[in-house]
Amino acid sequence: MSGKHSQPIRGLLSAKKSPLFQGRFGRMFRSLPAAKFGPNSQAVLTSLGNKMSNDFDAPKDGPDDEESGIPALYTYFGQFLDHDITFDPSSSLQKQDDPDALTDYRSPALDMDNIYGRGPDDQPYMYDNTGRKFLLGKAITGGDPGSFDLPRNNPNAGDPARALIGDPRNDENSIVSQLQGLVLRFHNRVADQNPPDTPFSDLQQIVRFHYQYVVVNDFLSRVVNKSVLDDLKKDGIFDRSKLKFFHWKNEPFMPVEFSVAAYRLGHSMVRPGYRLNDATLKPIFPVPSQGLNEGLTGFRSMISDWAIDWGRFIDIDTRAYTGTPAADQKRLQFAYRIDTSCVNPLANLPASVATPPPSSLPVRNLLRGFEMGMPSGQDIARAMGVKPLPDEKILIGEGVDKPDGPLPNILSVDPVFKDNCPLWTYILAEAMVKQDPVTIPVQENSTPGAKPVVITTPQLGPVGGRIVAEVLLGLIFADNNSYLSLHPNWTPEIGPNYKLKDFVAFALGR
Repeated sequence: MSGKHSQPIRGLLSAKKSPLFQGRFGRMFRSLPAAKFGPNSQAVLTSLGNKMSNDFDAPKDGPDDEESGIPALYTYFGQFLDHDITFDPSSSLQKQDDPDALTDYRSPALDMDNIYGRGPDDQPYMYDNTGRKFLLGKAITGGDPGSFDLPRNNPNAGDPARALIGDPRNDENSIVSQLQGLVLRFHNRVADQNPPDTPFSDLQQIVRFHYQYVVVNDFLSRVVNKSVLDDLKKDGIFDRSKLKFFHWKNEPFMPVEFSVAAYRLGHSMVRPGYRLNDATLKPIFPVPSQGLNEGLTGFRSMISDWAIDWGRFIDIDTRAYTGTPAADQKRLQFAYRIDTSCVNPLANLPASVATPPPSSLPVRNLLRGFEMGMPSGQDIARAMGVKPLPDEKILIGEGVDKPDGPLPNILSVDPVFKDNCPLWTYILAEAMVKQDPVTIPVQENSTPGAKPVVITTPQLGPVGGRIVAEVLLGLIFADNNSYLSLHPNWTPEIGPNYKLKDFVAFALGR
């Protein structure tokens, strides 16, 4: 999290001014009215946002009821993906001339411009002297061998030490920063495995195809319910003719229903703390909080022994899950469940991050949706031909069984929410209704005969999941250079079961 991340993307706020115009941002459901919450809208939305925040979350090492079956790296892969499709390559002068970016703006696409920027000809300081490979930063220790910080403008003099990368937001926390570095290493390995005269564009295409394949065939299936994804397929393959709600006239746009509501699912998946490797003696909060000065704060040189042990974030090792006591420092960490709850550090952002206020990310999300004129979740459900959730099933809080009884529903916050739930809250509540079982493998050297652990994992449903899947698939279909457009039957060399863990393993040289 960072102050930079909290700034509205250029063009976002213009969507409410021109709801019939497709500029950088637009609307999927243009005819629906904005949800209203009475004369004290900001106050009741603030109250709801506070109810969606945990009172206190201590970082944990051991198994945790709030964990999902989704490895923790998917939270930050989702953040990386968001930065890809909302990348702003324009100069500060262009932004002054065109602050809303209604017309003069490129289309969003999953083309990894947050990695490649404007390319080696225009940004040569990101590349080596051959123009084929990325420069890497200083070596860091504690995690997987061969780990590097990002290349920086001032790596030896402390702060400021800004990363020399395609999108500065990919340095906003220590996890997404190292994920960025991992993708740079993936590209460099692709370059090493191809002849020196291979055009740079061909290297890019190889990397992009693998990345897009992971989004389509792995990431979506982690966060969106299978029944929703099946409705977008024909003969088992995603089909662009199945897109019912995401359409555009000239070029694809970024729907505000996606950017302001549905794709903010990742905020509920953030853990209260992460153990990066064996060298970090305790889990680290996502942001400085609870009186702790240290957090996963970005925009600085990486702490020298904070290299990530990727086996803690993605299931590339056999030690995936042991169920052993909390003292076990080796276990894979899982994202938190998709539910109507955010961990406490995100509800109390420090002043350096909460710019502009409020300091609560859930409150900020709700107020932003209101400012953008978002329809209610129920109205969008009806427009999609989906029976809306009854108010008593829109539960507020952690999606786990509580000893003190069931969770309160949204009407307990304020009667103004009757059949009138903010879209972001509705989508998270919808994920809590239908939960599919997920099997977590056990460690090979754990107790003999140990059985795999089966847990339930909330996933986005027919409203939220459909919006997320249609937008991501639509952006890939709309890109004439994507694998779905050029080679829809393409699969990576190791086969169709290629996943994020395989992407990570290749980047690590395994």
